[in-house]
Amino acid sequence: MEDDIQIDSLDKKILSIIQGNARIPFLEVARECKVSGAAIHQRVQKLIKTGVITGSEFTVDPKKIGYHTCAYVGIYLEKAGMYKDVVEELRQIPEIIQCDYTTGNYSIFVKIYTRDNQHLKEILADKLQSIRGIARTETFICLEENLSRHLPVK
Repeated sequence: MEDDIQIDSLDKKILSIIQGNARIPFLEVARECKVSGAAIHQRVQKLIKTGVITGSEFTVDPKKIGYHTCAYVGIYLEKAGMYKDVVEELRQIPEIIQCDYTTGNYSIFVKIYTRDNQHLKEILADKLQSIRGIARTETFICLEENLSRHLPVK
């Protein structure tokens, strides 16, 4: 396991601010932190270089682009050793937005967005079930997402 990167209170404050708005100008962050814009730039670059910050992105609302069904699929593998091959096949399905290797009942747990239930059925029957190494799946349709947030920086 990698050692935790040492970050100080200024780094934490910067992370907290930019998590809320990745497009906030550095000068605005600097004003809020009471330091120079150059200091913020240097700190952010250090946080990127050390891997604390791994990118910035715009979040697209799936419903606004026609994806109205969100589901979670628990995947049982025929053999644990097939994990890497199965994950490579799952990467080829663009509707799968998250894939986690887990303990418990499932070997793999994925989050998927589809246009509707029929589209979900097609993905499950035509794509997921045909992947060599998947024994079976269990699907949970999300009725409503109530919480989605970043981990607080403390």
